[in-house]
Amino acid sequence: MTRKQRLRSTVVLTAALTCVLTACGGETGTTADDGPVDANGVTTGPGVTDSTITLGVLTDLSGPYGPLGRSVLQAEKLYVDQVNAKGGVCGRKLKLLVRDHGYDVEKAVVQYNEMEPRIAAMPGLLGSSIINVLLDNITNDDVMTTSLGYSSNLLGQHTLTTINTTYDIDMVNGFEYLVETRGLGRGDRIGYLYLDGDYGNNARRGARFVADKRGLTLVEKKVGDTREDLSREVRELAESGVKAVLISTSPPQTASAVGTAAAIGLDVPFLGSAVGFDPRLLKTPAAPALLKMLELVAPTPALSSDAPEAGKLVADYRRRYPGSPLDQGLVTGHNSMAVAVQDLKSACGAKDLSRTGIIEAHRRQKEYDPGLGPVLDFSDAWQPSATQSYIVKPRQGVPGGLAGVRDAFKVPLVAEYIAVMI
Repeated sequence: MTRKQRLRSTVVLTAALTCVLTACGGETGTTADDGPVDANGVTTGPGVTDSTITLGVLTDLSGPYGPLGRSVLQAEKLYVDQVNAKGGVCGRKLKLLVRDHGYDVEKAVVQYNEMEPRIAAMPGLLGSSIINVLLDNITNDDVMTTSLGYSSNLLGQHTLTTINTTYDIDMVNGFEYLVETRGLGRGDRIGYLYLDGDYGNNARRGARFVADKRGLTLVEKKVGDTREDLSREVRELAESGVKAVLISTSPPQTASAVGTAAAIGLDVPFLGSAVGFDPRLLKTPAAPALLKMLELVAPTPALSSDAPEAGKLVADYRRRYPGSPLDQGLVTGHNSMAVAVQDLKSACGAKDLSRTGIIEAHRRQKEYDPGLGPVLDFSDAWQPSATQSYIVKPRQGVPGGLAGVRDAFKVPLVAEYIAVMI
């Protein structure tokens, strides 16, 4: 039985028990989500007034993911300002209510409870541990929330969505790409450095699936998030005779691993998860090794791609935030807010801006193109919204420090992985 089947069985049993305890099937009437109706016949809910729609962003601006959180937030603000300049949504201007949890779980819980009555939806929630703690609240409060973590373990939640691929599907695509392009074959040993957490373990699940299918041996090295020096692990991989290395770690750990490999003569390809790279690494001593040895599998195209929306985003962002670093967080912020705005437009068209109406509008999106990445399908909460990945590579002198190697693609093994593992 897959995780999806197990969880659906639990949902059915829970619903049945709830019906027994609350006498389901009795009289019908208005629900708790029914709210006031405006002059145009649009039902409204929390966070919606006659003139504004307030959206929540609960992010990390001062903790370990502060640089990423700041880029994402600034791209979201830019998108909101552009929408408001065109009249807003449903005759209302959009407002962002922002809180910085600093990657402190207890602080995040307090902030969420303060924000929740004041927002219509939350298109930005950053941090796997934060998401896991708040998941029950988000579900019970019917807050349509966009996760800025991409673990497939978060699928199956009606009020929580992930945009683009998940870590494990990216790794299936990326590992297969590595097998094809580097001539890896049955019996070869492949190193894998991964963070011990939701991100690393989820990516590892995809890697293990490919290794089992292709008869490859994974030599795994689990690392904690507080250790930046991975020289010991890399030396051990070299001694084991690996022919390539997969890596799902933090950016400083990526730099340490690739830099060490170059220093000790471990001349093998490294394929990393995109979140393990930061363009600031190209100003460190590890830059030459990263430029030569590292490729990344990513859910979206490089910011330097020739997609018209990418060039526009870079130009607009530079005008609005001169001097701010350019990184893939801009794409994340753009896409998360683009999806949220589309939800609100659809909900307005259905004359229902209640929280339930926004959730239903989100699940009606089957072919939405945010302009930066593949077309997205949110109709099934149990499925990732996209299954195509990109291969990108560090490059000096381009926006975001990454250049495209392979455009959106999906290997045949992805369908089998989803059927068996998700």
